[in-house]
Amino acid sequence: MSYFDVWQQLDWDDIRLSIYSKTAVDVERALRKNKRDLEDFKALISPAAEPYLEQMAQQSVALTRRRFGHTIGFYVPLYLSNLCANACTYCGFSMENRIKRRTLAVPEIERECQAIKAMNFDSVLLVTGEHERKVGMDYFRQALPAVKSQFSYLAMEVQPLDQHEYAELKTLGLDAVMVYQETYNAPTYAKHHLRGNKMDFAYRLETPDRLARAGIDKIGIGALIGLEEWRTDCFFVASHLDYLERTYWQTRYSISFPRLRPCEGGLQPKSVMTDRQMVQLICSYRLLNPEVELSLSTRESPLFRDNVLPLGITSMSAGSKTQPGGYADDEPELEQFAISDDRAVAEVAQAVKQHGFEVVWKDWHHAYSG
Repeated sequence: MSYFDVWQQLDWDDIRLSIYSKTAVDVERALRKNKRDLEDFKALISPAAEPYLEQMAQQSVALTRRRFGHTIGFYVPLYLSNLCANACTYCGFSMENRIKRRTLAVPEIERECQAIKAMNFDSVLLVTGEHERKVGMDYFRQALPAVKSQFSYLAMEVQPLDQHEYAELKTLGLDAVMVYQETYNAPTYAKHHLRGNKMDFAYRLETPDRLARAGIDKIGIGALIGLEEWRTDCFFVASHLDYLERTYWQTRYSISFPRLRPCEGGLQPKSVMTDRQMVQLICSYRLLNPEVELSLSTRESPLFRDNVLPLGITSMSAGSKTQPGGYADDEPELEQFAISDDRAVAEVAQAVKQHGFEVVWKDWHHAYSG
């Protein structure tokens, strides 16, 4: 069994109707509970919950401080390659976009690592386009040891792999994998993934199952907000998390909620989420699950990131470059998407401290495990 089996039993339209039919009574009932379920989550992300945002925020702050204290984990993405064999409508790396392609060799990776170390980071997220032949296991066998020798915590966001491949990468130092379904609506998914292995909806959906069976320490999931109606897509993320935690309880989990950003060959969002609705979603995830890590990237503006820090966020990227060689070199024409928070790392760290938080430069699990 995998989450694909659970997903097949869920009807998108029925869930959407259920979310939008929630009332103030449902929201108040959810807010009174100490332990909430997926039906409560529907109420919390529904339009009916919008007048209760202040109460949701207060509870979310209390739950987050109780579990995570006053710490914010910092990580940085390290783009190794923008080669991609997929055609995706929303991504600057899409094979159909005429951009300069680059894959870092080991000496170039080492230069990037040195530049990142100089900014104090000790937690790195390796990112590539999805090209299994040129940026696949043979490449990862070279790249991971070069990076792991420099950093305590190593995560990846690359094409989905088989279970035995994840198990091998774990022996090379891999700690975490982020794999986002983009959208849980299969027809919409097919509309935006036109060529390449990423067209396989089921294989991607089952990736967290393979990761957990391979013993990966942490798995990140999420939906790309804007491809579909955001409330329903984010319910499926919550459902996916619920399944994973019940099935693979030894593994840690994180959720990201990236909003569509401008990129080469850019796509207009189908569903626009306001900042207030983003706050509602962050609080809803925290009220559903006090343990899950919530990550906020530089896709969001400096003002928004600073203001939502206390509400439930546990980790964030800073100083991000979304192109290969972006830290040691400067080639902005290669970027995957345009970031919004382009502040220097030290400036972001100072803002975090001004809000009363301590910056943790490596994954908190390892930082506090002794």
